[in-house]
Amino acid sequence: MKPLAFYPGCALQAMTWDYRESLKHAMAALDLELVELEDWTCCGATAAHSLDEHMSIILPARNLLSAERLSLDLAIACPMCYKRITYSRQMLRQKRVSDPWSLKLDTAIYDLARWLASDFLLARIRDRVERPLKGLKVVCYYGCQAVRPPKITGHLDYENPQHLDRLAAATGATVLDWSFKATCCGASMGIPNKPIGQALIRKLLTWAHAAGAQSIMVCCPLCQSNLDLYQAELSQQNGWDWQIPIFYYTELLGIASGLDVVKPGLRSHMVDPLPLIDRIQRGIA
Repeated sequence: MKPLAFYPGCALQAMTWDYRESLKHAMAALDLELVELEDWTCCGATAAHSLDEHMSIILPARNLLSAERLSLDLAIACPMCYKRITYSRQMLRQKRVSDPWSLKLDTAIYDLARWLASDFLLARIRDRVERPLKGLKVVCYYGCQAVRPPKITGHLDYENPQHLDRLAAATGATVLDWSFKATCCGASMGIPNKPIGQALIRKLLTWAHAAGAQSIMVCCPLCQSNLDLYQAELSQQNGWDWQIPIFYYTELLGIASGLDVVKPGLRSHMVDPLPLIDRIQRGIA
């Protein structure tokens, strides 16, 4: 299969290094090659589009230039980065701003998780599973950016997306249905208004637990941070006797593929997922 150009984005290079490393190892296990864009720059999320409309389009467009120079289609792991770069291409095609590079604008842009959930690659994932996650009950959380708005993403399943569900099922996990998979986690609301941010997170965790989930699988760095970071505090506030590990889909793919190399990243999570994984692998969860 032809390689894909890859835009990592700022989050994967910093606070969510665990996502970056698990992605790297999971892709290698699937014999899929990602070629990181040379000298990539921030996509502008979340501040640029609030401050300068022109810059919010040109800043991510620079990464399209890098992809065109590679003559490769572009894969993006972060939902917000995917949306900003896709929007930039859309605005340039509509000539809403001047294009300083005369881009061809014919590069295909893929949400990496959705691309992996294609029928062909799901078959490959199932074939590479060495330690099926049988017994692991998981709900998939997409957040509000992965599939919205459809005028930018092109995805029509924004009320009930399924691609993460398919990836989780391919690992052997039991995927539970719930009604909050595309509900906002508050994004960065917890910084200016912590009570509102925590109220949104509390609702998501409460309903995931009510659905019977032992874990939540995500694709967004900010969603993972929000759901993971505040659990100890929320547990104390609400008298919960439970906590729910928050996995990136690439971490579950790696674990199911027998890649112990992803476990150091799991140790960086606030809610330790390793005891749950140990029970699942020993068949006693």
